[in-house]
Amino acid sequence: MGESNFKLSRHVKEEMERRSIPLNLLESVLESPQQVVSERGGKRTYQSQLDFGAGKIFLLRAIVDETVDPPIVVTVYRTSKITKYWRTV
Repeated sequence: MGESNFKLSRHVKEEMERRSIPLNLLESVLESPQQVVSERGGKRTYQSQLDFGAGKIFLLRAIVDETVDPPIVVTVYRTSKITKYWRTV
């Protein structure tokens, strides 16, 4: 992955292909997420609202295990249920 400091699991690569998630969108979320949410077990979710074409906005969520170095992206998916996952202060 270019200049990124994250490692992709085999599962992530398979999910990107299956879910039609371009690598450049995943990299943009990892490098400059609109939001980072703490999860259980030392994991964090990097997420951004992105246009996947035709004006359709999805939330791209990358779950990252930060307990290892380099951090590993364990799964990635996009969802239209933005309000379910978006954190407001």
